[in-house]
Amino acid sequence: MDIDLLTTLCVTPGAPGREERIREVVRAELAPHADSVEIDPLGNLIARRAGGGGPRLMLSAHMDEIAFMVTHVEDAGYLRLIPLGGFDPKTLTAQRVIVHGREDLLGVLGTKAVHLMSDEEKRRPPKLEDYFVDLGLSGDAVRERVRPGDVVTRERGMARLGDLVTCKSLDNRAGLYVMVKAFQRLTDHRCEVVAVGSVQEEIGLRGARVATQRVRPRIGLAIDITLANDLPDAKPHERITSLGAGAAVKVYDTSAIVPREVVDHLVAIGEERGIPTQLEVMVRGGTDTRELGLAGDGAPAGCVSIPTRYVHQVVEACHPDDLDACVDLVVAFCETAHSLVE
Repeated sequence: MDIDLLTTLCVTPGAPGREERIREVVRAELAPHADSVEIDPLGNLIARRAGGGGPRLMLSAHMDEIAFMVTHVEDAGYLRLIPLGGFDPKTLTAQRVIVHGREDLLGVLGTKAVHLMSDEEKRRPPKLEDYFVDLGLSGDAVRERVRPGDVVTRERGMARLGDLVTCKSLDNRAGLYVMVKAFQRLTDHRCEVVAVGSVQEEIGLRGARVATQRVRPRIGLAIDITLANDLPDAKPHERITSLGAGAAVKVYDTSAIVPREVVDHLVAIGEERGIPTQLEVMVRGGTDTRELGLAGDGAPAGCVSIPTRYVHQVVEACHPDDLDACVDLVVAFCETAHSLVE
C-alpha cells in the first residue's frame, strides 16, 4: 500500500460540487498513464486509455466527500450549516472543520455544553441544527472571509491503527486510490479503459449520471467503500463484510442489483489469481454502479468495494491488505472484462 498517496487523497478537500482540489491530485496521478484527460462540464475527470480493439470499460470512483455548506453568518461570527451528504449528528461533537472561504479557516463544531443542558436535552439525540462553527474570530472578521454558499470539510489526518489505517474521507478516497493504482498498473488489456473521478456522488450520484452519458461504456465497474460491520454487537448475518477478508464483490445495494455474470466473473478471476474476495450485500446506500448499469442501452456493471469500518465518521478504517486485493482485482477485471460482452 502506498500510504503517502492514500494520505494525500484523504486529506485533500473535495466537498460535493467543489471537487477542484482533489481532482487536480487525481489528474496528476492518472495523466502520465492516459492517452487523454478531460474535464466535463459538471466537473468529472475522464482519463482514457486505448486497448486492443475491445469494448469500452468505464471505471468510476467518486471524488467528493461528505461535507457542509454555510447558510448564514451570525452577527457574532458563528456559522450555520446544511449537510452535503449523509451525517450521523452524534459523530460531530468535538470535531474540527475547515471552512473554505476566501481563505481556508480552521474551525470547531460547537454546541451547548453538557453542564447547561436540561435533562430532556441530555436524553435527546443531537440534531445537525444543534451545531455551529466557531472560527474564533469577530463577526466582522468572519464576514470578510466567509459568505453563504462556502463549503466546510472535516479536519482529521491519517493514522496507523494497529494493522489498519484510519482517517476521514476514506469514503471514497480509498476507492480513488484503488482506481488510480489499477490504472497505473495496466499493461495488457483489450478493453478501452476509461477511468472517471466522478463528482457529487454523495448528494445523488450526479456526476456518474453525466459521465456515463458522455462515455457510453459497454461495461462498467464502480469502485467504492462498503460497510464492514464486523463489530462487537453485530450478529453474523449483519456483518456485510469483514476487514482483512479481501476485496468485496458487490451483489446488491439499494441503487443496483449486479448481474450474476459480473459477480461470477469477479469471483472467478479472484480465485484464478489468488486474490481474496468476499461477497457484499449492502442493505442501505447506493453507488455509481446504478448509473453505470443504466448507461446507454444498458451495460453489465459491477462494483469492487473496500471494506470500511465507521463509515461517514472521521475515523473510518480500512485494512491495507484489502486495498491491495481491490487493486489486484480491478486490474484483473480490466484485463478480462471483454469476455463479458464478446
